[in-house]
Amino acid sequence: MSVLILVEHDGKSVKDATLATVTAATKLGEVHALVAGNNADGVAQSAAKIGGVSKVYVANAPALEHQLAEAVAPLIAKLMESHDAFVAPATTTGKNIAPRVAALLDVMQISDILSVEGPDTFTRPIYAGNAVATVRSKDTKKVITVRTTAFEKAAAEGGLASVETVDWSGDPGTSSFVSLEASESERPELTSAKIIVSGGRAFGSSEQFHSLLDPLADKLGAAVGASRAAVDAGYAPNDYQVGQTGKIVAPEVYIAIGISGAIQHLAGMKDSKTIIAINKDEEAPIFQVADIGLVGDLFKIVPELTKKL
Repeated sequence: MSVLILVEHDGKSVKDATLATVTAATKLGEVHALVAGNNADGVAQSAAKIGGVSKVYVANAPALEHQLAEAVAPLIAKLMESHDAFVAPATTTGKNIAPRVAALLDVMQISDILSVEGPDTFTRPIYAGNAVATVRSKDTKKVITVRTTAFEKAAAEGGLASVETVDWSGDPGTSSFVSLEASESERPELTSAKIIVSGGRAFGSSEQFHSLLDPLADKLGAAVGASRAAVDAGYAPNDYQVGQTGKIVAPEVYIAIGISGAIQHLAGMKDSKTIIAINKDEEAPIFQVADIGLVGDLFKIVPELTKKL
């Protein structure tokens, strides 16, 4: 069985989500990787070093520079003529591209898998992660997205894959890149951080959210996250959101401060290695999943904790 994976990158380097995707794909068969971009040969060379990858396809074209789904999906569909499965990380990029590939191939997508039980059998979460379904696909071509926190990362170095250039100039012209407005931070990226400090609606305002959480995160070298309630209230930007409708994370340490623990939030962080919860309500659901719980006023605890670090 030959498997094509999508290499997620920023034009300069391979993102960590790709490494976990490779691990999942190796359980299905021989792994070939696709680097779609413009002047992305450097990324292709990095992808060729990933352990478990036997071949790298690199497609350079202006239409592929920003990895728009409308441009990338037809390329993947073409390459799928010689592959049995397409696997992408269940990130914003992967979840944007994979459904279009499935539609072009006229197959059902298998989303957010947690494990590979066989060549056609997988497990995936349902009901916000409160149940795990085992699904079997009868489609001859598989389109799969992977929950990257459920798989170990493949080695980024040590592989010796061959690199093959794919000629592709097909631009459907149905979408175009206008601009990117992204927040810049010296802190680690949320989905790859080893420590995450998250805040909830209990902070009361954007000013208090950042004045209390940011110094603590800086002391710990942590990324900053937020519950959906905090994001909806305007305390934090959308890309901070952790949960079912935000980012799925599994850091070494997850510190939830002023977060009650709604089921949607737990779905995004309950796989964290160690969960620490700070909340004034001792009945808060977050304490049911926390390894360490501290009941108290966050406005007193957080400054004191930051001072002692």
